[in-house]
Amino acid sequence: MTSNECKCDSEDFIDEMRSKMLADDIADDVSDFLKIFGDSTRIRILWALHENELCVQGISRIVGMSISAVSHQLKTLKDAKLVKGRREGKQVFYTLCDEHINLLLNTAIEHIKEDRK
Repeated sequence: MTSNECKCDSEDFIDEMRSKMLADDIADDVSDFLKIFGDSTRIRILWALHENELCVQGISRIVGMSISAVSHQLKTLKDAKLVKGRREGKQVFYTLCDEHINLLLNTAIEHIKEDRK
C-alpha cells in the first residue's frame, strides 16, 4: 500500500473492521447511557456525589435546586444505575454506583480542561 492509498480501499480491512463493530443493541444501550450525561443538572449532582455520600437535602443545598427537582433527577440517575441509595431510618444517602461513573466524569472533565489550555 502506498502512502496515497486509504486502508478503506481494502475489502479485507473493511471486513475486519465490520467484524469488530459493536452489536446494534450494545450501541443503542451505550447511546441511551450517555444521554443521561447530556444534562448539566445531572452532571452537577453526579459531581456532588463523586467524593461524598449525601442525602437529598444535602445535594439540594450544594447544587442550589429544590429537593423536589433533585429527587426527580436522582430517580433518573438511579434508573440508569449511576447512583444508588442507602436507607438509614427515614433518610436515604446517595453515592455513585461504582468507580466507573467517577472515571467517566473525571475523563470528561480532563478532556474539557485540556481544550481550554
